[in-house]
Amino acid sequence: MLDFSPQELTAIALSLKVAGTATVVSLPLAIFVAYALARWRFPGHAALNALIHLPLVMPPVVTGFVLLLLLGRKAPIGHFLAEYLGIVFAFRWTGAALAAAVMSFPLMIRPIRLSFESIDERLGQASRSLGADPLWTFFLVTLPLAAPGVIVGAILGFAKALGEFGATITFVSNIPGETQTIPAAIYSLTQTPDGDADALRLAAVSGVIAIGALVLSEILQKRADATRAGR
Repeated sequence: MLDFSPQELTAIALSLKVAGTATVVSLPLAIFVAYALARWRFPGHAALNALIHLPLVMPPVVTGFVLLLLLGRKAPIGHFLAEYLGIVFAFRWTGAALAAAVMSFPLMIRPIRLSFESIDERLGQASRSLGADPLWTFFLVTLPLAAPGVIVGAILGFAKALGEFGATITFVSNIPGETQTIPAAIYSLTQTPDGDADALRLAAVSGVIAIGALVLSEILQKRADATRAGR
């Protein structure tokens, strides 16, 4: 059952690489956007919130197609990045990470935003009254208090990125060793005669990682809620 082929091990390693990269790169932006949605009021607030959550309600294939239109080698943005900066997303593992980041971003935002909203704004006001500027107040007071939500958001984002398939295969195809993650490998195996056992093995790996991430996020959320209740 655990006798993985080299191609399967490559798919597992690539999935972890793609999901990890997507999470690390998108987390700072998720923190900023979640804070903006939680604390600031500005024109277009509702529109920004809707845009962020759009990948959750749109078919993933549509999201991947939009990425391909924007960042493909012949697309305006994609051509500029490839020609002048040497950055290529289409049909590369970096594109898989980008697609996974786009699809997982909404799931990262929600727990982080709720965490910011639960913090008493008077704590920040007290910090500023003692001479700390808004930036220092954010990093020394607000962000540490929101840390449980940030961690939960990162875990959920990682789990979603690990299982992303539709947008990824549309944007970067299913290239073994380059863009073939666990979901893409499972899809290929289901189209192969006698590939069900191998597909089941990879599905089990994916399930174990996803369940572990969800259980960990639930534990952290309960600890955060207990901490707030005790204050």
